[in-house]
Amino acid sequence: MTDKTLPFTREQIERIVKEYPTPFHIYDEKGMRANARRLVKAFSWAPGFKEYYAVKACPNPYIMKALKQEGFGSDCSSLAELVLSERTGITGENIFFSSNDTPAVEYVKARELGAIINLDDITHIPFLEKEAGLPEVISFRYNPGPLRGGNHIIGHPEDAKYGFTRPQLFEGYGILREKGVKRFGLHTMVASNELDPDYFVDTADMLFNLVAEIHLEVGVRFEFVNLGGGFGIPYRPEQNAINLEYVSDKIRERYEQIIVPAGLHPLKIFMESGRMITGPYGYLVARAIHRKNIYKNYIGLDACMANLMRPALYGAYHHITVVGKEDRPLNHTYDVTGSLCENNDKFAVDRRLPEIEIGDIIVIHDTGAHGFAMGFNYNGKLRSAELMLKEDGSVEMIRRAETLDDYFGTLDFSRI
Repeated sequence: MTDKTLPFTREQIERIVKEYPTPFHIYDEKGMRANARRLVKAFSWAPGFKEYYAVKACPNPYIMKALKQEGFGSDCSSLAELVLSERTGITGENIFFSSNDTPAVEYVKARELGAIINLDDITHIPFLEKEAGLPEVISFRYNPGPLRGGNHIIGHPEDAKYGFTRPQLFEGYGILREKGVKRFGLHTMVASNELDPDYFVDTADMLFNLVAEIHLEVGVRFEFVNLGGGFGIPYRPEQNAINLEYVSDKIRERYEQIIVPAGLHPLKIFMESGRMITGPYGYLVARAIHRKNIYKNYIGLDACMANLMRPALYGAYHHITVVGKEDRPLNHTYDVTGSLCENNDKFAVDRRLPEIEIGDIIVIHDTGAHGFAMGFNYNGKLRSAELMLKEDGSVEMIRRAETLDDYFGTLDFSRI
């Protein structure tokens, strides 16, 4: 079970909404940093352990800076994310660049920054060599196909557009060796929002055995394996968070059973978690502005799926707290909606909640990853502000809300 509490009191959030109009996302810096430290401590045994925070989860430089201070790098998949890392002071091999269908300009920027480049396809070897030159270190992304199961978010590996097949790995590392590349890595990412801890142990087992086989057959020595991300979070109160210490202990067992006897110790272990790092420490704060009773009972918020699209996109559950009514009985059933002209613009369907009145502050939990980041402007909706609840209890705006001038900024009305 997971206790769905808030990092602020009713009095605090009422003061905050007076200064910053709803809706907005607010992030708990204290909780986020503590969680980051727990991950690093759990894998402190691992040679050269490095967490590359998946920038796509919450691409805000203030959050990236805080995680940088905890020793994290950044996992990037686009030009904008590379530049965001650069402007945050994250450069060199503190960047892991793992994209797909990659334009040449992005490889050039990754080379300029000295990032670790993780290739997605065997044909990208000559493409990278031609457009940007081969770097000192290269990694490949492995797609195990039917050898591993996926899950409902990322899909089955054999249906995914990502990565090398197993035979292509052997061929690809041979090509790199012949071209004089000296440093090698292996990466995979086969699940998203996975709560089974043994899934990640099995992933490590798969990669450890694979690097040992490639080392023996191709003659390349691996410097690191990137176990990817995919750690899930307990969106529902009845779910449990992953026991990081258990996962770490089991991966250590596999390391000592496979990597050490293969003569590959020390082999660095990387990860690229995003959701697990920041997801539970973000909250979408909104107000109830309408109540509608027709065939069902609806509560309309001043937020919409442009602020959080996971419920509409995946049917995902996000816990809802009505501020000040945490202890009241859940004796009303509502669809909690936004104002977008789409019927699936709903944060919750048939959700049991306390009675909601117009003006109530509504907090939607676990929006610190793939929340603001997946926002959009359909219907002319404007993206909200992002706030940081600092460790000392103060609040800092780390991204202002969009304005109509921002929305129209790319248009030239003078030519109409």
